[in-house]
Amino acid sequence: MKQRLILLLSLLFFCLFINTTIRAQNNYANQKVDELSDAQIKTLMQRAESLGYSDAQLEQMAAAQGMKQDEVMKLRKRVETIRKNGSSATGNKPTTGGTSQNRTERQYVGATDSSSTMQPTRQELIDKAFDDLKPKIFGSELFKNPNSTFEPNLRMATPAGYIIGPDDQLLIDITGDNEANYDLKVSPDGSIRIEYVGLVKVGGLSIEAARAKIKNLMGATYPGLRNGRTNLAINLGNIRGIKVILNGQVTKPGTYTLSSLSSVFNALYAAGGPNDNGSYRKIQVVRNNRVVATVDFYDLIINGMQKGNVRLQDQDVINVPVYENRVEVVGEVKNPAIFETIKGETFQNVLNFAGGFSNIAYQSAVKVFQNTDRERKISDIFAADFNTYIPKNGDKFFIEPILDRFENRVEINGAVFRPGYFELEKGMTLKQLIQKADGLKEDAFMNRGYISRLNADNTLGLESFDVAAIMSGSQADIPLRREDKITISSIFDLREEYKITVQGEVREPNQFAYAENMSIEDAIQMAGGFKEGATPNRVEISRRVRNSNVQSVAASTADVFTINIDRNLKLVTDTIFKLQPFDIVSVRSEEGYVVQKQVKIEGEVLYPGTYTIKSKNERISDLVKRAGGLTAMSYTDGASLKRPGRNAILMQTQKDSLENEFYKERKQEEQNRILNLQRATQSGVDTTSFSKQPQVISSDLVGIDLTRILKEPGKRFDLLLEDGDIIKIPKQLQTVRVSGEVLNPNNIVYKEGKGFKSYISGAGGFTASALKGRAYVKYANGAVEGAKSFLVFKNYPKIKPGAEILVPKRADRERLNAAAWIGIGTGLASLGAIIVSLLR
Repeated sequence: MKQRLILLLSLLFFCLFINTTIRAQNNYANQKVDELSDAQIKTLMQRAESLGYSDAQLEQMAAAQGMKQDEVMKLRKRVETIRKNGSSATGNKPTTGGTSQNRTERQYVGATDSSSTMQPTRQELIDKAFDDLKPKIFGSELFKNPNSTFEPNLRMATPAGYIIGPDDQLLIDITGDNEANYDLKVSPDGSIRIEYVGLVKVGGLSIEAARAKIKNLMGATYPGLRNGRTNLAINLGNIRGIKVILNGQVTKPGTYTLSSLSSVFNALYAAGGPNDNGSYRKIQVVRNNRVVATVDFYDLIINGMQKGNVRLQDQDVINVPVYENRVEVVGEVKNPAIFETIKGETFQNVLNFAGGFSNIAYQSAVKVFQNTDRERKISDIFAADFNTYIPKNGDKFFIEPILDRFENRVEINGAVFRPGYFELEKGMTLKQLIQKADGLKEDAFMNRGYISRLNADNTLGLESFDVAAIMSGSQADIPLRREDKITISSIFDLREEYKITVQGEVREPNQFAYAENMSIEDAIQMAGGFKEGATPNRVEISRRVRNSNVQSVAASTADVFTINIDRNLKLVTDTIFKLQPFDIVSVRSEEGYVVQKQVKIEGEVLYPGTYTIKSKNERISDLVKRAGGLTAMSYTDGASLKRPGRNAILMQTQKDSLENEFYKERKQEEQNRILNLQRATQSGVDTTSFSKQPQVISSDLVGIDLTRILKEPGKRFDLLLEDGDIIKIPKQLQTVRVSGEVLNPNNIVYKEGKGFKSYISGAGGFTASALKGRAYVKYANGAVEGAKSFLVFKNYPKIKPGAEILVPKRADRERLNAAAWIGIGTGLASLGAIIVSLLR
C-alpha cells in the first residue's frame, strides 16, 4: 500500500510539472500559419538564425510556444519553400553606432534618461520573434522603435505663445541706447523681481504678453524703450518640468514629468503609446476638467500632419479611450495590419491606410469575414462599392492575388529561330505563330509537329499536324487557343547522335561527331595522328550489323574491316574507305614494340634511384643487386613495396577519360580532380569520394619479407617487378608509434620483449572512447595484424621496431533531443494516468 502511495504521489508531481510547463507557454494555440505572410516567416527565420537556432530548433520553439502540431508542420513547409526559392532569411544587418548628444544651453527641470542599458534575455528574444507573427496594430510600431525618442526640441526659438510658469528661467536682454540683461527665475507664485521695478506677475502669461508688460513697467527706468531707441527681448533659459497624467488604455499609465515644451505625441511615446485596446483616433487632452483637444494619430502617421498635437501644460490629463471599431486587412496590400475606423470612413479609406493594393493584387473584389450575433459570414465587396461600404467592428478583409495564369499566351519550342512565349492575337493561326517566331530552322523535322493544348475541362489534349503541309498551305491552318504549346522537332532530336570512335595507338583517342563522307584518314587526323609504336598497316574498323540472323548461333555481331594506311595518312590502295555512323576505328601497336618500364628503389642501398626493368622475369632481389646491395644501417624487416594498384589504375582511367572529353572546357576541372586523387593516394586517404567509380583501396603498400627474399632469391615471395614499383628500405628503426584513442599519443623507444600492453601503458592508457578490441599493429613494411581472441583470452600481435599501434574510436551514440524528451514525458504521463485508473 505504501509503495502504491509513493508511486501515485510521484505521478501526481510529474503531471503537475508538465501542466505548469504548458501553462507557462505563450498562447499561440490559435495561430494560423496560412494567415502569415512570407515577410513574417522570413522575420521569424532571421530571429532564429540570430539566436543560433536551426530550422528544426525553430519548430521546437514554435511547439514550446503552444503552436499546434499541424500548424508546426505547415510552418516547416513554409520555411522549406522560402529556402528552396533561394530567398535568404538573413538580410543585411544595419550598422548602428553611438551618437553623441550635444548638451544644450536650454534644459528643463525634472529631465530623466529613459534609455535602458539592460540586454534582453534569450527567452525574451524568442518571445519577441513569435510576437511578430501576431497581426500588428497600425501605428504601434512607432512606439516600439528603439531608435525613436519623440523628445521635444529644446534648441528652438522661444515660442511666442509659450505660457510662463513657476521654475521657468527668463533671460531679459536690453539693447540700444541702454544696455542691460537679467537672468530671472519665476517664483512658485508666478512672479519675478526686476531691479528698480519690483515684483512683476508673469505666471500664466504668454511670452509675448509678458514682454509687453515688462517693457511697459521698465519704461520709467529705460526711457528708450518708449521711443524705440532701446529694445527689449525675453527668452527662456532653463525650461521647467510639468506633471502630465496619462490614463486609460496606455501601455504604461501614470504621472510623467516632461518638458514644458512637450506635446501630446511626446507624452504618448513616454508612456509606450496606446495598448492593444487603446484608440489611436480619439486621444483626448483634458485641461481643467474639460477636453481642449482631440488627437487623431493617423493624421501624423499617414499625412505627417500634427493637427491637434497641442503643447501640454502642467496637470494636463491625456486620456486614451477604448477603440470603437477595428478591422484587419491581410493579403496583397502594401501594409497589412489592424486599422481603426471612425464614423464616415469607408473601405476605400481603410485601403488607403494599408498603402493600397500590391502589384499582384486582385482589385475587382475583396472578401470580408464578418461577425454576426450568432456566427461568422463572408461577403464580397466589389470595386464599385469600395467608397460606400462602411466597415464594421471585427471585419477582416482578404485581398487575394491575381490568378497565376495568362489570358493570351501561346508557346512554341523546337526548330524555330525564336522559341518562347508569344501574345495570342485575335484569330492567330499556327502558321502565323511560326512566322512570328522568325520561321523554321533548316534542320526542322517537316513530317510532323504537335500542339499540346488544354481541353474545356483542363485535361491535356494533343493535336498533330504536317509541318510542310501547313507551311505550303496544302493543309488547312489551325487556329490557336490560349496556353497552346507547339513543338516542332529537329531532325537531330529524333535520332541517335551520330559519332565515330578512334581508339588504340593514336595520340588523342576519343569519340568524334560523324560527318558525311568522312574517311578513315580524317578520323585518325582528328585523333592527333599515330603514336610512335602504332602499326598503320593493320587499322581495324568494326561496324554495326543491321541485318543479322538472330536465329543463328553463329550470327554476326559486327562487320570488321582491316585497312592498310601509311603514316602520311594516304591510302595504299586506290579505294577510299568511307566511315559510317558508330564505326569504331582501332589502331594496333607494332609487333615487338615495347615501351620502357621503370621502378624505383629508395633508402639504405648503395645506389638508390630509378631503374629500367631489363626483362619480364626481373625480381626484387635482382633490383637490390643492381643498386649495389644494402648498407650496414639497413633495416630489412621494415622494407616495403609500393605498387600502383586500383588507385593508380583509376587515376590512369580518369586521365584517359579526360583526354577523350569532347568538350575541352571541362579539361581543367578533370585535371584538378585527378590531382586531388593523386594527393589522396600519396597520403593513404580513402578516395571513394572523388569519383562514382567502384570502391578503391586506401593503400597500395605490399608487405614483403626482404630478409627472406635476399636469402632465397627467385622464390615465390621474391616478387616480379612491375612498372611503377617503389621499393623503400629504411635504416634501423628504434621507436614504436602509439596513436589513436590513447591519452598521450607519441613515439616510444623500442625494447625487445616489450609487449602490446606495455606500449599502451607508455602512452597513458586507453581513452574512455577507445575501441580496445579493434586495436591493431601496422608494421614498417606495410603489413597489418590485429589482436586475436580465443574464448576470454586475447593474443596481441608481436611488436617490432618501426611499428605503429593504432587504437580506433568507438562510434558516438546519438543523444535524445528536446522533442524526444517531451515525447517520453508525454508517454510517462499517459502511463501514469493508466496506472492510477487501475489502482482505483
